Amino acid sequence: MNYRELGRTGLMVSEIGLGCEGFVDHDGELVEPLLNAAEQAGVNCLDLYSPDPEMRSRLGRALKGRRNRFILQAHLCTVWKDGQYKRTRDIREVRAGFEDLLTRLETDHVEIGMIHYVDSLEDWNGVQNGPVMDYARQLKAQGRIGCIGLSSHNPVAAAAAVESGLIDVLMFSVNPCYDLQPAGEDCEALWSGASYEKDLTNMDPDRARLYELCETRGVGITVMKAFGGGDLLNEKLSPAGRALTACQCIHYALTRPAVAAVMTGAHTVAELEQSLAYETAGEDERDYAAAFSSFPRISWNGHCMYCGHCAPCPKGIDVAAVTKFLNLARAQNGVPETVREHYAVLPHKADECVACGACTRRCPFGVDVVANMNEAAQLFGRP
Repeated sequence: MNYRELGRTGLMVSEIGLGCEGFVDHDGELVEPLLNAAEQAGVNCLDLYSPDPEMRSRLGRALKGRRNRFILQAHLCTVWKDGQYKRTRDIREVRAGFEDLLTRLETDHVEIGMIHYVDSLEDWNGVQNGPVMDYARQLKAQGRIGCIGLSSHNPVAAAAAVESGLIDVLMFSVNPCYDLQPAGEDCEALWSGASYEKDLTNMDPDRARLYELCETRGVGITVMKAFGGGDLLNEKLSPAGRALTACQCIHYALTRPAVAAVMTGAHTVAELEQSLAYETAGEDERDYAAAFSSFPRISWNGHCMYCGHCAPCPKGIDVAAVTKFLNLARAQNGVPETVREHYAVLPHKADECVACGACTRRCPFGVDVVANMNEAAQLFGRP
């Protein structure tokens, strides 16, 4: 298992994480088997959005003796009412829900306290200026949560949260189809067939900016819906009209700026193992470029997807990394210190480009790589 630093939190998380879908299914019979399989594979990050009291109690029992081996991303503002999940901003319910969480998990803290499901600017403004954020900051000061996170499907609302400096972690829906869609407050539009009936070209700029903003601000991203609820793995259901593999979806998410972990919604141990196979998969199995270029009505022409097909460079330049740093600087209209320092330690830099054009000819998306290298050399300076 590979581990990545989760933004500025100091936490090292497994790049394959585990959602709680399987903990809820099958009357909870798979809580122990899923947790055992995750632990054995080195998975150390669990997302716990569901407030189901039975699930919480079963997981608490299963965590006995190994609580310190897992990083818990547990959600505030989710409560259980009348036998079903409810999102709330009522601070009395939020407090009671969190206390119930700790009691049932038999722990005194969680590493990430995730403010649940903020999909509009209006909701974000209410959260940041109201009692929910005050409570989250109080919990952090008390050590009952290690850091504050927020989950969202809307890149505009999420960017506002990141820019506020109040959150350390963002849980966001990342996959190659959702990334084509514009920001909106109705998350169901992301998987609606009507959203994909017209021709679509390139990543939505608000989404691209969000990932780059998180990278420069040190906000780590944990990914939800990497498989689009499973639709992307099924040719009949895929919004792209083509099926992708789990490895391709995971690799796409993990190559976005700031992404540290993909929280796989495994309903069974076999589904978890399908995602874990990413760790031993070869480059050909992970490669998503050829699949993307075959999607009907969808084009990423001219947009760097960080797929790595530009390699190898005869001068040893990591073209994808240089391009990623260039895009981060473009998004900030300057060169942030963190970007400058990361660029500085590259063993080979853009100014070494000899404009041979091999990278451009290999790019499945028609990116003018040489032009990007020239721009990067000017922006970051020549020795």
